Amino acid sequence: MWKPGTDFATMRCLTHPLLRRLLGLSPQCLPGGLTQSKGPVLSPKWSSLRQGCSARPGCVTATDVVNYWQKVFDTNGIPEARESSEYIVSFVLGAKTFQSLNSKSLHAPLTAVQQEQIQQLSNKRLERMPVQYVLGEWDFQDLTLKMRPPVFIPRPETEDLVSLVVEEESRKCEMNSGLCFPVPVSHPVILEIGCGSGAIALSLLCKLPQSRVIAVDKEKAAVDLTRENAHRLQLQERIHILHHDVSYSSAEQLQLWGPIDFIVSNPPYVFHEDMASLDTEILRYEDLDALDGGDDGMRVIKTILSLAPSLLKDSGSVFLEVDPRHPNMVEDWLQAHPNLLLVLHAVHKDFCGKPRFLHIQKQSR
Repeated sequence: MWKPGTDFATMRCLTHPLLRRLLGLSPQCLPGGLTQSKGPVLSPKWSSLRQGCSARPGCVTATDVVNYWQKVFDTNGIPEARESSEYIVSFVLGAKTFQSLNSKSLHAPLTAVQQEQIQQLSNKRLERMPVQYVLGEWDFQDLTLKMRPPVFIPRPETEDLVSLVVEEESRKCEMNSGLCFPVPVSHPVILEIGCGSGAIALSLLCKLPQSRVIAVDKEKAAVDLTRENAHRLQLQERIHILHHDVSYSSAEQLQLWGPIDFIVSNPPYVFHEDMASLDTEILRYEDLDALDGGDDGMRVIKTILSLAPSLLKDSGSVFLEVDPRHPNMVEDWLQAHPNLLLVLHAVHKDFCGKPRFLHIQKQSR
């Protein structure tokens, strides 16, 4: 997941405000922030409208409420005010997006219960809670996953990490089927290190129906959320979820599941000096250990690569999401540790053209 605050040039290529927020990037020219001492400032214009509507119960529509909360969010310096308001109102009305609501839904009077629900959710957003936590769910790939703080929120570009693993497995299957005497292919075994909400692991299970996944996270909140999402999606029979802090001594425990085809991880990779520049939403609500990669952003990356040779099958692969500064650093580190028999096979770019994903392969002895 894109660890924000580390790649400011990327912000210029993200033209959609909500996308910047989903990636945790600070939009430019924002109004002043919400302060606890003053509390939220309400829109005078909407106060007048509410007073006018008080004599006519049920006259407030979805469009009215979106416009009102946009003004409140703007006044209080809440980023992506319009998008936040639209997502909250849509959620209460049972829709994914405001644009998907039909004309009747947009102009029908809201019930008192609906208005109260919108009020409660909007108050959370006023406290700078990310929309994903406010709603309690978010989409990743084709899945709707439960979300709750402090478990790290999956970012959109991490969907590409899933796609790279799926493409590599498809390539291996095609190569095998083209042989004169195809080798029986075992079901792929995938290890995800740092599973968070389960977004990557569960997406891979859906995309690769024959696969099995071992999902590991050091935080119990993440393990519990992954387990909950697996049960909701009825994928619990194909995933082993471990509450475990992966370290250099983890190989013996992880080897219990046999040789691994793929290790995939979106590890903490923010350079420690960049942590202070993260957005308020992140600093206040998300698990900062899921972002902080140490002085060089490679603390967990090095651990994963050190473990990989003892866990992977021959020609097995590691797929990592990293900071754009990391590809050269990782390649240099691998060359300085030739005993690992790992080679940087490919570097893939994200949708802004930044080197974001690494495909590292184990060489046969």
